[in-house]
Amino acid sequence: MATRRYDERDVRIRPGRGTRPRTKQRPAHEDALPALVTGVDRGRYAVLVDPDGPGEHAVTAMKARELGRDRVVPGDLVDVVGDTTGEDGTLARIVRIGDRRTVLRRTADDTDPIERVIVANADQLVIVTALADPEPRTRMIDRCVAAAYDAGMDALLALTKADLADPAELVALYEPVGVRIVVTHRAGDEIVGLDEVRAALAGRTSVLVGHSGVGKSTLVNALVPSAGRATGAVNDVTGRGRHTSTSAIALRVPGNDEPTWVIDTPGVRSFGLAHVEPDHLLAAFADLSEVARECPRGCTHAADAPDCALDEWVAAAPDEPARAARVDSFRRLLASRLGTAEPDPREGARP
Repeated sequence: MATRRYDERDVRIRPGRGTRPRTKQRPAHEDALPALVTGVDRGRYAVLVDPDGPGEHAVTAMKARELGRDRVVPGDLVDVVGDTTGEDGTLARIVRIGDRRTVLRRTADDTDPIERVIVANADQLVIVTALADPEPRTRMIDRCVAAAYDAGMDALLALTKADLADPAELVALYEPVGVRIVVTHRAGDEIVGLDEVRAALAGRTSVLVGHSGVGKSTLVNALVPSAGRATGAVNDVTGRGRHTSTSAIALRVPGNDEPTWVIDTPGVRSFGLAHVEPDHLLAAFADLSEVARECPRGCTHAADAPDCALDEWVAAAPDEPARAARVDSFRRLLASRLGTAEPDPREGARP
């Protein structure tokens, strides 16, 4: 039997330690181009290179490996390299995420330690609420206002379907505390009040949140006719809307002198605030925060807090039920955040 002859292809040399120097230095990517993230879909990112500039064009990108678990969300300002032509079949890489001016977060509930970043660099949070079909939920509104305050954003309450119910009660509840309000309703194919909405959004980046079925996507389609966001009806049995938008997307609103963007988000049934410190919750209730200045030192402002000024404020005006409703909403939110309250069924199930 012939003896098999071996050559260099049969030899496997395992490199020893130190043969390949390791370094934490990363490529500088000095040729990277600035871009704005407008959408995320299964690991692919829609970005606009040179946003609002003369060379603006759309590009599809992936996240570079060196970014690790850093999450990229709509509204992020990033740097991209690679094939940035935007032609079919090309793919660029996101290599840097810029500093974020604001970050809107939420959690599944008030005790969940896992935060979910929704959008970055938005100026205001637009809380879209239907006046009927489905019924408005003031505690959901309060949660969103608290999240906006914690994120350093302004809050705008957009009340829809005013042809089905009177907005006066909600306007009286939130206008005195500094929440700007716009009211809309449909009249045939037109949306009455759309000009007021445009004025409130002009020159800003706004993120829209709300329950499914409140008319959020309808409002976005009216503001951005080319958006084509899916709309859905409210379930007659549960009184809740069906999820139609499945991912957040940033859209430019045409017809404004200054760049104006809206970020449409999927409908939510809860808005957890586990990331918001309990001490920050009171600051989101501007009217109550002022009253609480008269509280004794160390007051928790909870329902069982002795000599709390909030109780005196409510007792001083028994003919103003809005005062009691505001204090009750704050205290329920505080108890939920501290994990001392049962979940409120009116806030809906976890998403």
